[in-house]
Amino acid sequence: MDFVAIDFETANELPTSACELGLAVVRNYKVIETKSWLIRPPDLRFNPYNTKIHGLSASDVCDMPKFDLLWSEIGPYLSNDFVIAHNAEFDIGVLKSLLHYYKITFNPIPYTCSIKLARKTYSDARSYGLANLSRELGIKLNHHRAESDAEACAIIAAKSFRAFQVSFPHELAVRMNVSIQTLKPGDKPKQPKRSINNINGRTRR
Repeated sequence: MDFVAIDFETANELPTSACELGLAVVRNYKVIETKSWLIRPPDLRFNPYNTKIHGLSASDVCDMPKFDLLWSEIGPYLSNDFVIAHNAEFDIGVLKSLLHYYKITFNPIPYTCSIKLARKTYSDARSYGLANLSRELGIKLNHHRAESDAEACAIIAAKSFRAFQVSFPHELAVRMNVSIQTLKPGDKPKQPKRSINNINGRTRR
């Protein structure tokens, strides 16, 4: 099974405020590459709660490129690949918002959520947050740093795929009863409806 796991960290409640992106490339169920980028948000408003969560502040990213300037590096990792995130609603929502905000052209991106995969695989887990699953599965995690979170997500997903003998994304529906969604050009982002505490307290956290 081949795929790419991603993880975003944000500066504030806005999905366009991504300040870090991490990814992990998986080929034949194994993580072969991890990478991260610090990102300058459209404005440098960092909510203190977010900084407390991931440790990043305006001074860490003020000299970094904005997302549109990084897309030439990031885009090839997501093109023609299957994408997974832990609580994909959040991370894909951030990606969608950034692509829309910067008017970036992209190919459709199929994706699913590793929480859904973990629920099928580890029905007795105490919780399905990234920290708890990593602890229970013995996965090393520097929580809330995007590269480490993406790698943990990738390992959890790969273990689930192996357990259900899923070799290709199209087998997910039959073998795990998990659907694949697609981020398409023209998809418009939803407006934030929750407070920053709720956004950063989402399931994967």
